[in-house]
Amino acid sequence: MVWWLVIVNILAWLLIHLGVAWLGTRVASTWFEPASWLFRERGWERGGKFYEVVFAIRSWKGILPDGAALFEQGFRKKILDRGADYLNRFLIETCRGEVVHWIVLACSLFFFFWNSWGAGFVMVAYGVAANLPCILVQRYNRIRLTAVVTRKRL
Repeated sequence: MVWWLVIVNILAWLLIHLGVAWLGTRVASTWFEPASWLFRERGWERGGKFYEVVFAIRSWKGILPDGAALFEQGFRKKILDRGADYLNRFLIETCRGEVVHWIVLACSLFFFFWNSWGAGFVMVAYGVAANLPCILVQRYNRIRLTAVVTRKRL
């Protein structure tokens, strides 16, 4: 019975990750405004320094996979273009990515429906481990890109 539950959990995570990401690519870009309350920089983020000091984000952010390659509408981010249109789209995509990862993380609560409490908490821990680094990178990249875009406008 335990192996069956392991398989169900793996398949559920796969479905959640891919399903939410796919749905995220279908939402209009106008829903993701980098200057809105939800996405704007907070004072404690200090221009991205918070992520650099507390999480050493610059040392590991490059090893995270870019899931955009899985979807036709995905926005690949591995090669940075300095054009204004590209940078503005990149800013929007950091918002989209952050929302997708928050939703996937929130879906970890569903695992309590068919798992024991202990296994449910393990699934939440996986959700945090798999999504929080991506959320941090999205916020960090958005802060840094906003500074670049602002300098280009001046």
